[in-house]
Amino acid sequence: MAITTINQENFETKVTQSSAPVLLDFWAAWCGPCTMLSPVVEELAQEHPEISFGKVNVDEVPELAQRYQISAIPTLLLFKDGQPVDMSVGVKSKAELENFLK
Repeated sequence: MAITTINQENFETKVTQSSAPVLLDFWAAWCGPCTMLSPVVEELAQEHPEISFGKVNVDEVPELAQRYQISAIPTLLLFKDGQPVDMSVGVKSKAELENFLK
């Protein structure tokens, strides 16, 4: 499944109104650890079609980062029923992220 770029305009429809769980990857282009985590998130998106995946560039959409108190990147925020239920900060292995999604 493709990863959606999330911004202020599509946040409500793609995240808070989604019937499926949503994993948001808060990242920035200049962030080395974000670059390391990105391929792992892309693999998970392909392997978990039951979950919607989105990326939030904190430089382009700082309002969303502030709204969810993202103070370090990369941060993964898991939403269920439109509400954040879990957070993962920093680079994690694929196995760790598989457990995070459960």
